[in-house]
Amino acid sequence: MRSTKGIRRHAAAFARFVGLGGGVTLTASAALVALSQWLPFMAANAITTVASTVVATELHARITFRAGSPGLREHLQSAATIAAGWLVTSGAVAALHATRPDAGIALEQAVYLSATALVGLGRYVILRLAVFTEKKPAAQPQVVVHARQGGTSRRDSYRPVA
Repeated sequence: MRSTKGIRRHAAAFARFVGLGGGVTLTASAALVALSQWLPFMAANAITTVASTVVATELHARITFRAGSPGLREHLQSAATIAAGWLVTSGAVAALHATRPDAGIALEQAVYLSATALVGLGRYVILRLAVFTEKKPAAQPQVVVHARQGGTSRRDSYRPVA
């Protein structure tokens, strides 16, 4: 029973991660298409990556992992995962341009979004295990009631068990 509850909890967190992350990624993808009309692709990718990282970190901390508002440490750790992701997505698109210089925007976006999906899976694992780790509840002290033989009285003593 306990393990299925944990599996459901993690599955729900992953579903929230995919939904929120996917929404941010699709928005960033549209922004990338627009920005890449005026800027080199790598610069447009860097700008959309930074903006979407801040938004995604806030959403994932508050909603996906229910960890509250993220601090600077969490933003920096999340940014490190995004930096690695930016290298992967940029590398994938650069490889596409090197092998298919005539690739259209549809193929470019397919490669970009596929690479982003792989990056997203890696990010979920890292964010769950290292950034927004689950805090175990503090152990509650146990109380033992010592009653005098023959009944209870007001002088019963209560003491925590270590």
